[in-house]
Amino acid sequence: MLIRESYNKIFEENRKWVEKKKSENPNFFGHLAKEQNPDYLYIGCSDSRVHANEIMGLQPGEVFVHRNIANMVVNADLNILSVINYAVEYLHVKYIIVCGHYNCGGIKAAMEPKDLGILNPWLRNVRDVYRLHEKELDAIEDVQQRYNRLVEINVYEQCLNVIKTAEVQKSYLANSYPRVAGWVYDLNDGVLNDLEIDFEKELNRIRKIYDLTKGDENEQ
Repeated sequence: MLIRESYNKIFEENRKWVEKKKSENPNFFGHLAKEQNPDYLYIGCSDSRVHANEIMGLQPGEVFVHRNIANMVVNADLNILSVINYAVEYLHVKYIIVCGHYNCGGIKAAMEPKDLGILNPWLRNVRDVYRLHEKELDAIEDVQQRYNRLVEINVYEQCLNVIKTAEVQKSYLANSYPRVAGWVYDLNDGVLNDLEIDFEKELNRIRKIYDLTKGDENEQ
């Protein structure tokens, strides 16, 4: 019964929210229904404690959002690749942000040698990140600090995966956007931390191997 009451309360709270928005701006929903023009694509974790609009202080329509376990950008995942394509080609976002968070269950699960069934192939992507940075991570004796560092490194690697996409490379060379940024959200204090990834440096480095812009040049 308590679960049902909690479910019904959602609609009650929704009605309150609607009235509040209308009182603040009578045209809020009319404007929102017409179009979306977000400057940001946010790629974050599915964790229920982390919501893009709230932690960024943005309103509905100001950030395009994709979420999955451990904020991964996997080359074979048509879901995330479709989101990136739509955000770049149609919404013309100016920033693509990969945001991880400390105390991430997906990252922690990937650090443990356990068979997790259907989660195995997904978490292997995180374990591959660990393998790439094994020397640095294994040198950190404190388990919590190693865990936090893997969260940061994983964000960095997923930013690189975003930069490897053709849409991002071509759009940036043509328009000087989008730029790719990596953040980590701290659940303990609510603070967003910018990892200050040098986007242009990483783009130039990645294009040595992953350059996907040549096709357009050859057609001209």
